[in-house]
Amino acid sequence: MTATTDGAGTPGADPGSITPDTVQGAQEAAARAIRHLLARQDAAGWWKGDLETNVTMDAEDLLLRQFLGIRDEATTRAAALFIRGEQREDGTWATFHGGPPELSATIEAYVALRLAGDAPDAPHMARASAWVRAHGGIAAARVFTRIWLALFGWWSWDHLPELPPELVFLPPWVPLNIYDFGCWARQTIVPLTVVSAKRPVRPAPFALDELHTDARRPYPPVNRPAPLASWEGLFQRMDKALHVYRRFAPRRLRKAAMDTAARWIIERQENDGCWGGIQPPAVYSVIALHLLGYDLAHPVMRAGLESLDRFAVWREDGARMVEACQSPVWDTCLAAIALADAGLAPDHPALVKAADWMLGEEIVRTGDWAVRRPGLAPGGWAFEFHNDTYPDIDDTAEVVLALRRIRHPEPARVEAAIARGVSWNLGMQSGNGAWGAFDADNTSPFPNRLPFCDFGEVIDPPSADVTAHVVEMLAVEGKAADPRTRRGIAWLLAEQEPGGAWFGRWGTNYVYGTGSVVPALTAAGFAPGHPAIRRAVRWLESVQNEDGGWGEDQRSYKDPQWAGKGASTASQTAWALMALLSAGERHGKAVERGIGYLVETQREDGSWDEPYFTGTGFPWDFSINYHLYRQVFPLTALGRYLYGEPFAPGEA
Repeated sequence: MTATTDGAGTPGADPGSITPDTVQGAQEAAARAIRHLLARQDAAGWWKGDLETNVTMDAEDLLLRQFLGIRDEATTRAAALFIRGEQREDGTWATFHGGPPELSATIEAYVALRLAGDAPDAPHMARASAWVRAHGGIAAARVFTRIWLALFGWWSWDHLPELPPELVFLPPWVPLNIYDFGCWARQTIVPLTVVSAKRPVRPAPFALDELHTDARRPYPPVNRPAPLASWEGLFQRMDKALHVYRRFAPRRLRKAAMDTAARWIIERQENDGCWGGIQPPAVYSVIALHLLGYDLAHPVMRAGLESLDRFAVWREDGARMVEACQSPVWDTCLAAIALADAGLAPDHPALVKAADWMLGEEIVRTGDWAVRRPGLAPGGWAFEFHNDTYPDIDDTAEVVLALRRIRHPEPARVEAAIARGVSWNLGMQSGNGAWGAFDADNTSPFPNRLPFCDFGEVIDPPSADVTAHVVEMLAVEGKAADPRTRRGIAWLLAEQEPGGAWFGRWGTNYVYGTGSVVPALTAAGFAPGHPAIRRAVRWLESVQNEDGGWGEDQRSYKDPQWAGKGASTASQTAWALMALLSAGERHGKAVERGIGYLVETQREDGSWDEPYFTGTGFPWDFSINYHLYRQVFPLTALGRYLYGEPFAPGEA
């Protein structure tokens, strides 16, 4: 870095010959943003913003409490306040800000409000149920929604796909074994095999006739099955066969399978009581273990329920929002990168404290990833506070990049952690040269075809954004010429879209993918004039909004016409700027307008407002609004505009 800051976090270096007004605005905005971000750091050294998803998290939390008999009035009232606040004028709920109505989310929100005492003939409830009926009713909802309803007899287990617990016995080389699924899916599916086998039904507190298109015929006739020669037809018939198998499954085998599933679940419970650091596996694990005889006072159950309480964000208005996950490691490494790139001294106490915390979060034991990579030494970072079973490749790359920016008083300790992280990431490279998020070579074509798997992505294939972050990290570590890095680069070049963009798997969408790949390529030594980089620059310039910012709607995952289109946001503007700046466009008009957008939209306290969802759990199916994205990425972009790239290509 060429810039430093004074103790108050005010940039103090000459940024060079760029437009004076833009420079001054960027300097002032960066100073405000630095102060804001420093003020948000926890005393332990970490940062964490709220992770906002949709109301199904809150609805399912109430349904879980109802199922276990522990639903209380205060929690119900607070959850209902949040759910009502997210309802739109037409009575529906969406899964992201400004998105279209979503049937399953609307059904689950409606049922939660019924649990809270909202009358079905109340105007807001009547609008919701009318919309549900007009769009196919419960029968048209996703499988997971119908599972929740089956727990109370509102839907029949016979009309759900079968999920046998014997699945846990399939060895890793057999198709459709549990390790063919992405880690988030396998953590959910294993407990659900127990639930599917047990088929519990708790007394329903009310009927839901108003959510059927015809309450006398709640189960519409099934369309003719797909042709046997098609994959869809094959799996439909496989599901029918499993329904038959259920009636004849040997009892000892089934009990052994459920016992094995229980051990698998318990072995993966984290120190804080959660599973994988995410809400859905925790919910279903608690239900499964309860069905197997674990009472609520059992240490495993008590810790699991307490962990779920920690996912709740209580708002000033009394509403209670449930996070699907928490992101402190991700938020902390990104915040450290932002502050360092904006000129904060590398030995600033805030950065040293962040490094200490990140070093303490390193995972040095094996997890499920070792099924595909036996013998690989551990050494990575997860996304959450507690998730030692599932470190991820993306976090590991970004933590290394953050640690490289910090001057820590124990350099040997930092170097050892970085070496382990680099080695682990290299070992997690998939066979095609790229990287997925949690596993290597998690690319089976079969899991997504199961009738059960209609809830989003269930495998973890390599993606451009994760691969780019690993390539950037390897380049900074002096490994740009390493054959493994070159294979990753070759994969990235082959994945560029004809228009010049890259698909974004974990952020929305082509703006994120492009904002990740271009800095990686330039870090690896690609000249700004390289054809792939010029195509990316032209694409970014072509989708810049009139206000100078960039935005991309979640609908781009469903409709290519939305690629690069949407209301401007601070985070997406920053991603575009990071790409353009790394491509040598610091003096370009697009960069000047983008910086102007960030300066003009910054709030007085140094933050930015961003209601739009720019993060992704499953493309289209599960969208995320990371509340810290709007702070860390704009500051990173402003810092790189003022002081240039933090590392010369290929240098550590």
